Amino acid sequence: MDLIHQFLNIVAPPFTFFSLLLFLPPYWTFKFFLSIIFAFFPENVAGKVVHITGASSGIGEHLAYEYAKRGARLALSARRDTALREVADRARDCGSPDVIIMRADVSKVDDCRRLVDETVNHFGRLDHLVNNAAISAAMMFEGVTDITNWRPLMDTNFWGSVYTTRFALTHLRNSRGKIVVLSSIDSWMPAPRRSIYNASKAALVSLYETLRVEVGADVGVTIVTPGYIESELTKGKVLLPPEGKMGVDQDMRDVEVSATPVGSVSECAKSIVNGTLRGDRYLTAPAWFRMTYVVKVLCPELLEWGFRILYLTRSSNTPAREAPSKKILDATGIKNVFYPSSIRSPEVKTE
Repeated sequence: MDLIHQFLNIVAPPFTFFSLLLFLPPYWTFKFFLSIIFAFFPENVAGKVVHITGASSGIGEHLAYEYAKRGARLALSARRDTALREVADRARDCGSPDVIIMRADVSKVDDCRRLVDETVNHFGRLDHLVNNAAISAAMMFEGVTDITNWRPLMDTNFWGSVYTTRFALTHLRNSRGKIVVLSSIDSWMPAPRRSIYNASKAALVSLYETLRVEVGADVGVTIVTPGYIESELTKGKVLLPPEGKMGVDQDMRDVEVSATPVGSVSECAKSIVNGTLRGDRYLTAPAWFRMTYVVKVLCPELLEWGFRILYLTRSSNTPAREAPSKKILDATGIKNVFYPSSIRSPEVKTE
């Protein structure tokens, strides 16, 4: 057996390289013409049923408006009832013929079962499931005194999508529907102070790539990896130490986002819906963030060095706000240019 592996170690790399040289040109040509066809003939969602989790703010809220403009019927869920009602009213104004809301916490399996059941009981079907609900955190891994306080990250970001998808999958097969999952560029970016968050987003990519193989053509799967988009996350809403309760820390936000342009949430939502209706397998918004993946693949050490130099302080006793990434932001005064006005205030929706 060892001889077989030694043989494959020698043969596999050149065989793969030359096979790709022959395969890639016709494959890319085929995908190019297919993308043109889907661009001109996207899915029509008028009258179809779309459930969006985490719809009370940010990307989820604006996805509701984009689907509404296309005439979709909506089921919106989140933990904040008042904010959901406001989003539902705006979605109706945007053109949705029927909108229902349900208060739910996707980290709880019974809530996920209920939100799928209520959607199907009301509309009789489910065509698109948009797994958007997520929370964030910002703290060094070794700085977490009680690691169980960070369990809500995985419960919401990963298991929340798993639960809803499992309960919705039969209905989506029946309608030959689609799953849209909101991961993040952090699924491949080794950004410090975000280890558990990054892991939760990477787990989503792995799960839904595997699920795509299992369901085949019965259910479409679009994996979305947004960059920095105006939302409560880029406002600085995170799990705060030591208890791990939600709060806003804009200094830490400045450390993490630094002098990176924050994208428009409305444009992001429009790109996601357009890509989903085209049947895109992957989508990054804004699109230029995809280049960070290229850097990660080609020179991962460079990316790691950059994060270490810019985003960490020289001593663990030095506050994170002293990191070069924040000093660059403060010194250039570029925040007013790169940060939309919506995320400069620490105020977030509470109900």
